Amino acid sequence: MSGQSLLVPGEITPVRSVPGNIRRPEYVGKPAPTPYTGPEVQDTDTVERMLIAGRIAAQAMEEAAKHIAPGVTTDQLDKVAHDFMVDHGAYPSTLGYRGFPKSLCTSLNEVICHGIPDSTVLRDGDIVNLDVTAYINGVHGDNNATYLCGDVDEESRLLVERTRESLNRAIKAVRPGRQINVIGRVIESYAKRFGYGVVRDFTGHGINTSFHSGLIIPHYDSPHATTVMQPGMTFTIEPMLTLGTHEYDMWEDGWTVVTKDRKRTAQFEHTLVVTETGAEILTLP
Repeated sequence: MSGQSLLVPGEITPVRSVPGNIRRPEYVGKPAPTPYTGPEVQDTDTVERMLIAGRIAAQAMEEAAKHIAPGVTTDQLDKVAHDFMVDHGAYPSTLGYRGFPKSLCTSLNEVICHGIPDSTVLRDGDIVNLDVTAYINGVHGDNNATYLCGDVDEESRLLVERTRESLNRAIKAVRPGRQINVIGRVIESYAKRFGYGVVRDFTGHGINTSFHSGLIIPHYDSPHATTVMQPGMTFTIEPMLTLGTHEYDMWEDGWTVVTKDRKRTAQFEHTLVVTETGAEILTLP
């Protein structure tokens, strides 16, 4: 595995501004969002709006990823994604969500998820997850992907490649009439082939007018995930695979989640809608 030194928190720049004419999610300026009480199955209009939000999120992530290189700070990546979403009339969903101070999450190497963009400088050999969610027309679109920075060691490269494949396999398993736990079963069985850990405490989620609707999508075979998928259901699948344990520690910032053994981890995510025959990805650029 890479011999990179472990990450430490950097300095966080002031909160970026969003023009007043861009609609904010209801939770901005509040300690927590209002609990979602609506349906998990969405009507056609909502799905069409989510497709727009998802496309903007995917394009913003793609634009930020173009700037991944040794010497670039994670805060610079945040600015690229922030500016892209704002320029396209979207609000960055993470900005102000439960007090999160930035417009995307940047999770490097041993960071499982929810890394805060700051003065951290990318190094040759890092792996970098960008997690971008856009809010527009009253709905959210959420996606993430892990990228290679410079010359990455083979073990890390394979982890990234196989984590992407685990998401692809999980998406293919989505069918109306099946229980949600088929998603985690597919991911976990594939990950076990390589001895990878599968993070259990952070999951996929229902998404629509709410950033997190309350529907849970585990990435392991959970006996509790018995909700039956129906056409029109919208949710994310976002497997987090590790080179070691699935257990984690939390930084003092209350957001940054790192593997307990500090081994590397990768993640990929799409927002989906269940169709009559499978799933449609709503977060394609």
